[in-house]
This record gives sequence, C-alpha cells and structure tokens, in this order.
Amino acid sequence: MPVVSNRKEDIAIIGLGKAGTAIGYLLRQAGYPIVAVAGRSRASLRNRIGYTGGKAFTADADAEAASLATCIFITTPDDTIAAVCRAIVQEGGIKPGDKVVHMSGAGGIDLLDAARQAGAKAASIHPLQSFADIEGAIRNIPSSTFGITADEDLRDWSAGLVRELGGIPVEIPEAVKPLYHAAACVASNYLTTLIHTVEEIYLSLGLNRNEAIRAFWPLLAGTLKNIETKGSVRALTGPIARGDVGTIGQHIRVLSETLPEYLPAYCAMGLLTVGLALKGNTLSPEKADKIRNILERG
Repeated sequence: MPVVSNRKEDIAIIGLGKAGTAIGYLLRQAGYPIVAVAGRSRASLRNRIGYTGGKAFTADADAEAASLATCIFITTPDDTIAAVCRAIVQEGGIKPGDKVVHMSGAGGIDLLDAARQAGAKAASIHPLQSFADIEGAIRNIPSSTFGITADEDLRDWSAGLVRELGGIPVEIPEAVKPLYHAAACVASNYLTTLIHTVEEIYLSLGLNRNEAIRAFWPLLAGTLKNIETKGSVRALTGPIARGDVGTIGQHIRVLSETLPEYLPAYCAMGLLTVGLALKGNTLSPEKADKIRNILERG
C-alpha cells in the first residue's frame, strides 16, 4: 500500500522586502518549510532571516536559492519580477513541475512566462493589504482578501494556500488585473494622500499634526464605520448630499485664497460626490447641476 505524504512544498523566497518577509513568516507558521531566502544585502538578510528561517543567499545567488525549493515566491519589486524570473531560469534554478508565484497586484502571470517555458506552473497571489512595516503586514495579511490569477493546474492549490494563511481567495482574470490593482491603490494609497491633505488644511489653521489628527480622526472613524455597516451610498453626508450650493461656493473661495494647491482635488472629488448623492436620491437634479457648474469652474 503506497505511503501518502502530507509534507508541504519546500519554499524559496526571492526578495526579502516587507512583503516577502511577512509572507515567508506566515507560510512558515502554516507549516511550509522555508528552505532558502534571497535578499539584496547581507544586512537585510541578517535582520529578516529570523522571521522566515531558511538558508540565506544574496541576490546574485537567486538561482541557487530557487534550486533548493519546489515552490519559488518571487517577491521583488513589480518592475523586476520578469527579469528576476528569466535570470533564475537561465541559471538553472527552476525545474519542470516547480511552482513559481509572484505577489504583484497589477502584473499578470505572463511575468513568469520564462518559468512556464521551463516547465513550471505559475500563479500570482496578491494580498489586498498595505505593508508599512513587517510586523503590521504579519498582523494584517490574515483575514485579508487575496486576488488570485493562476494557471489552471494551480488555481485550487493557490486558493488552498491562501486559506491556510487565513486569507480569503478571489479569482481575478488576468485581463483585468490592472483595474483590480487601480481600485486597491485608490482605497489605500489615495486615501492616505487624502488624509494627508486633511492634515495640511488643519495645520494651516494653526493646529499641530497631533491636534489635527485628534480633531478629524473620530469623524474619519465614524465615516468608515458607516460605510462598513450601511454601504457607501447610504453613508454619504455633507453639503453636496444636502444640496448646499452656497457652502460649496464658500469652500472653493477660501481654498482659492489660502490653499489653491488643494482646490483641483477638492473639485474632482466633489464632482464624483455629486454622482454618489444622485445615486442615494438625497440631491435633486437641479441642485446637482448647480453644484457641478461651481465645481467645474473651480
């Protein structure tokens, strides 16, 4: 009777940045042997090897690190994934039957074509999460949604791996990956910029940064809670939702006079908010036209 092994794939992590380190730690916690890691410098390897374990290699030995594993995670910056994959293949680091994974949100599995041509299977497994630091990434990746784009043979495996990390798998067709990632950038990166804009406006009133954050944070937290519980359309409040044309005019006047660099963003977001208010039936078409005219004139 054949012996059935439950041993998981040996993992190599190529690129020990915040994302690679965090995912290596979580894979290790889930029982995957991390046999090798490769990073840009010996200093970064010393600082991060404690999270992942595995034999450490510098970036000039990526192929050697990859050759020790049957599953290779390439977690380098997005623009270098394809080149790193090609170099590893050219140096014999990928074998037929290996699994090769990247974690880019915008890039498709075509970034791993060199590995596929070498007989490996490819997948992109992208956590919808931000990585400000390693510890935060380790805390936040479990319970996050992961966008999966994978070769047919790896779809079930990819979804299973995500579940083992405590995540929620969602399949993203390769053709729309950039759109999926654009939405993530708006949700995270542009929200951060928006909050920084709010900070700067409050600083112009004479508050320091801590005072500014204390002032608007309860409002932000309450708004996010309303969006979570009611949805974005029903959560909308404020002068556009109420049709307060005069208030919008005052906002534009004072921004023009004191902080003109923020006026284009205010008007652009306002125009989108008009559409949201119309969806929620809190704004009449007549008031919407008046507000649009004010915002478009800026």
